[in-house]
Amino acid sequence: MDANGTSEALMMQNGNGFLPGVDVDILPPVNMTVQGQTQDISAGKCHILTMAFPYSLLVQMKSLSTIAKPGSGAWKRSKTNVLVVGMRALGGEIAKFMMLTGVGSLTIIDSEILREDDCMAGGFFLRLADVGKNRAQAGAPIIQDYNPRIALTVLPLDVRAQSQSFFAPFDLTFACDLDFATMSLINAKTRLVNRAFYAAGTHGLYGFAFADLISHDYILKRIVANIPTALGPESTTRAVVAATTVKESGANFELVTKRELYSPLVLANSSPLPARYTANRRLLRKVTPLLSCLRAVWDFERSLARLPSHSLARLPSHSQADLELFTRLATEKHKELQLPMETLTAEFLRDFMQQLGAEIAPLTSLVGAKVAEDGVNVLSGKEQPLQNLALFDGGASNFPVYALHPEFEASLVIGGLAAAGMVGELPGVVVVP
Repeated sequence: MDANGTSEALMMQNGNGFLPGVDVDILPPVNMTVQGQTQDISAGKCHILTMAFPYSLLVQMKSLSTIAKPGSGAWKRSKTNVLVVGMRALGGEIAKFMMLTGVGSLTIIDSEILREDDCMAGGFFLRLADVGKNRAQAGAPIIQDYNPRIALTVLPLDVRAQSQSFFAPFDLTFACDLDFATMSLINAKTRLVNRAFYAAGTHGLYGFAFADLISHDYILKRIVANIPTALGPESTTRAVVAATTVKESGANFELVTKRELYSPLVLANSSPLPARYTANRRLLRKVTPLLSCLRAVWDFERSLARLPSHSLARLPSHSQADLELFTRLATEKHKELQLPMETLTAEFLRDFMQQLGAEIAPLTSLVGAKVAEDGVNVLSGKEQPLQNLALFDGGASNFPVYALHPEFEASLVIGGLAAAGMVGELPGVVVVP
């Protein structure tokens, strides 16, 4: 296991023979629903093929062969419904990890047709023989192999046409490799039904993950300190809401319940960096220019009003006009974030644009594992979740997290809350005195 908590690659039998790996027994057979038709899935071995697993996910996977106790993390996961939107390489990785950690059911929705480049770009679950089929239907059999006990539903539908009630049954929704407008639309609908939302995407060696859990409580277990834990806010988005003491194995432990508040993607995308960055030029210099470039790509899509698709048609081409427009947008975003202009180099812009729309297996595996791991922690109510945007720069091995929330004048916000009888409740809003 390396310093990042990932294990060695786990590989199983494939169509050409046997590879070193670990068998995971899958006992009871279940049914898989594909486009309204039920197919029998025979009991057998779970095929594991991945680049790397976070250690915590490997621990979670042990619950597949044990009986979960009511109230435990494994028991909660077994009652969970998960939705994955988009079945490219990243969506397949997240679906795989969700199957391996033992969720109650998994639904995959994707209206796109499988193309040859989908099979060649890191999507190990997509085969050339299935080119021309619906992408989700093509990848479903291999995804099901990871855990035949879990009910898998495939919907070859356009997610944009679904109403907010469509998202209500799902405890977690993962939107993968979609354009900004579609991600924001899904996020708005999941918020209306009070459901957790993740968005993630990759461009070659670059990627991102965003979380909107609306309001999420989690419990931390730690040894009792000499100073009692104080209830109240720890930051603009986090507060301690409860603290209890328990005794285990002769030692006293404290169970601290914390609450994180979130902002939707459409607000986070226009929000400034936290004050601790803007007040410190040294920290500003360390902020990755990937944040500016990512916002520029989303603005590029919106300014050209291109239809959402998984093809390169929605991304900047290498024409002179597109290069100039993207460079101007990235520069504007860099200035809006108050970042030093010398950190946005021509080399970084060129490298980023050359990788737009590309899929590289190691990074899709890394981002998929990290997003799935965070989702598992949210389901179990343990560990601090992502707050709220993580960026992945595989070339520089840099994976920072930024808490991006809108700022409002304190007098306006507090006045409005007082009129509504909600003083002290600031859901996902940062108040500036």
